[in-house]
Amino acid sequence: MLQRIKSTIRDTLVYSLSNIAPKIVGVILLPLYTSKLALGEFGNWDLLDITITILSEIFIFGQASSIILLNNTEEYKEKKNSALFTLTLFVFAICAILVLLTLSAISFFPAMFENRLIEAGYIRLIAYIVLLRVMNSLFLAKVRADEQSIFYTIISILRIILVTCITIYFVAGLDLGITGILYAALIGEIAAIIFLLIKIIPQMKAKFDTAILSVSIKFGLPLVFSSLGFQLLNLSDRYIIKFLLGAEALAPYGLAYRVAGVLNMFLILPFNLSLMPIAYKYFNQKDDKRFFSKLMTYSTFFFLWGFVFLSLFGKEIIMLFAEQPGFYGAYVVVPVILLSYVFSGMRLTASLGMMLTKNTKHLAWITLGSAILNIILNFIFIPLFGIIAAAVDTLVAFVIFYFVTNSLSNKYYKIPYENYKLVVMIILGVVLSSIIYFLPEMNSILEIMIKFVLAAIFPLLLFFFKFYERAELEILLSPVKIFDLIKQTLRGTKKTTDDTEINIK
Repeated sequence: MLQRIKSTIRDTLVYSLSNIAPKIVGVILLPLYTSKLALGEFGNWDLLDITITILSEIFIFGQASSIILLNNTEEYKEKKNSALFTLTLFVFAICAILVLLTLSAISFFPAMFENRLIEAGYIRLIAYIVLLRVMNSLFLAKVRADEQSIFYTIISILRIILVTCITIYFVAGLDLGITGILYAALIGEIAAIIFLLIKIIPQMKAKFDTAILSVSIKFGLPLVFSSLGFQLLNLSDRYIIKFLLGAEALAPYGLAYRVAGVLNMFLILPFNLSLMPIAYKYFNQKDDKRFFSKLMTYSTFFFLWGFVFLSLFGKEIIMLFAEQPGFYGAYVVVPVILLSYVFSGMRLTASLGMMLTKNTKHLAWITLGSAILNIILNFIFIPLFGIIAAAVDTLVAFVIFYFVTNSLSNKYYKIPYENYKLVVMIILGVVLSSIIYFLPEMNSILEIMIKFVLAAIFPLLLFFFKFYERAELEILLSPVKIFDLIKQTLRGTKKTTDDTEINIK
């Protein structure tokens, strides 16, 4: 059990390096964007950015998950090389059609692109970026399936460094604005795919396997609608705010999402990248359900601890990097958005029952249903309460999303999650985070010290609710064992002499 937990933590830590890089870049570039782009332009760029994300999720056609299934399950391991070739051709064909349709629309209907937000140059660049990003996502899924997290991280970091340098040159040096940002993203995707192809092509077997394609489509097709629903659930509020309140109202909300996205990039997304390859590995092995239960508890613990810290310091982060006063009020919605991310992260483990038993069809309608609910709530409450309503509506939808996912997953593969501990952590995290709304004006140094104390006591307060088991306390109360555990986790030790003593039963 402990070795499985260490393996999961190690892969998550390595993947987090590839996600820390974009956030560091985001921190570096935010002052550039807020100074070089007007408030309305920043809102428009935010919409274009999330549009690329949505299209990339849709047009990969669920095949990133399919390639992990075909690569890591015993049933298909003998065909994984031909599966890689088959899925590569299939996904490329889909994206190539998208590019051709986009270029045709630009040529035959130029009047559609006279508006500054959707001018033809933007749309053309977005089509090429989506094509390359989808192919990169497919190849990186293969890297994940092979559990080559270090190579994955190296590619991701190199791409980010390249994109950052080019963005600074195009935006700050040449003053190209949104066009410069898009060109930098395109060049980054081109560089990444060149390096990935060098590694991926030797692993392909040039055989188009229609049987494999049928399996992958059956497994991945529901995930297309699931991905679409998730992106609508997570991002549709930006479009609605733009439509109802305008780009200037969207700008602070978009900034708040980027600050809250630190939690997603540092913890939730890395955990997601490592989850399914590990889950397939340990599925149907001894104590697999206990392992998945502990995975839910430990991951939620770190998600909520990050939620508390970022909620408390959201105001300082925004004040530090926003160049214009119009952004300063964004900190109010940061805790609400962060809590939505926490439930999103919990939903990943909760969906294991459906993913491991190949019952992915339910994920589509659950996600789409949550997205539709979010959209309806947004149209009702955003005109009344502004951007805070958008954040609350998203939180409500994600909470429902989590509970319905958990309920349906249990029908196929019931995992005994430690629900008491989950509830205690959520309540405690919300209480600590909500203190920012009630803090009086005070000396800034004193305020920062109080916030550090509030963030630090989160794990300590859990002692009073009998959160930790005896075996866990034996580790936490022993500096030697903590150091040894960290060292073994980072080194990837397969077996330790203390495993029998500190195994979590």
